[in-house]
Amino acid sequence: MKVEVRLFATLQPYLPAGATVRDVVESLKIPGELACLIVVNGRDADPDQVLAPGDELAMFPPLAGGA
Repeated sequence: MKVEVRLFATLQPYLPAGATVRDVVESLKIPGELACLIVVNGRDADPDQVLAPGDELAMFPPLAGGA
């Protein structure tokens, strides 16, 4: 499922300036021990990366396959 969340006006404080990827993961109640690939704006990212307005955060479970 793809969901895009944008907070405007009086809702912006709910994702405060300086929020990290980890903050978003915790707010979504995704278990911290669940391995996943984190991508911000199309680039690999660390859970402690600070998010900026307009950033796109994507998370994927571990990918496997191939020959």
